[in-house]
Amino acid sequence: MGILYIVATPIGNLEDLSKRALRILSEVDLILCEDTRITQKLLTRYEIKTKTTSYHQHTEIKKIEEIIQLLSNGKNLALVSDAGTPGISDPGNRLIEQLNNWTIGQLTTIPIPGPSALTAAASISGFPMDKFVFLGFPPVKKKRKKFFEEAISSKYPTILYESPYRIIKTLEEIALLTERKIVVCRELTKKFETIYRGSAKDILAGLAKDEIRGEFVVVVGDK
Repeated sequence: MGILYIVATPIGNLEDLSKRALRILSEVDLILCEDTRITQKLLTRYEIKTKTTSYHQHTEIKKIEEIIQLLSNGKNLALVSDAGTPGISDPGNRLIEQLNNWTIGQLTTIPIPGPSALTAAASISGFPMDKFVFLGFPPVKKKRKKFFEEAISSKYPTILYESPYRIIKTLEEIALLTERKIVVCRELTKKFETIYRGSAKDILAGLAKDEIRGEFVVVVGDK
């Protein structure tokens, strides 16, 4: 049975790829990508010639069977997401679960740790992070109010992700519920990285002056 490596890749700055990750991506027989076009930019930057294939939340059973057959034949594979650590708010965790279930515990899974928007935001938040809650992306439509009430009710800092298309709506909903301090991180590790601090109302005012672009991480402070 081959080995499945779970490889963290940069969340923006391509220099954040570790030497170990670089070696593993160069040595494995195949790289499983959330989007091969995005991963190819990273591979081209480091002149990695390893073949790639796509996986996503709608990956067909036939494709998973092909992956299992490769592992059964002793092939070593690497799993990457579009950015950051696979399995954190992306379909990678489902694929890992399926592969482990189908191989009945015979599969060796090795993490290659590295960049994560979650830990990057936590590290600069200024809030006590010995305990925190991570809620991923808020629901797009239904149960949003319940989601934010849960986030605000926590006695620990709460971290969530948000897209540029809904960040204003999210901050408006948080502003209706609390005046607690929050930290909003935009474009982490990229050229236009920006960190906003204050209440949700304060940050809404700051965002009104800037172009809304890139992915966001929101950290709601503890009580």
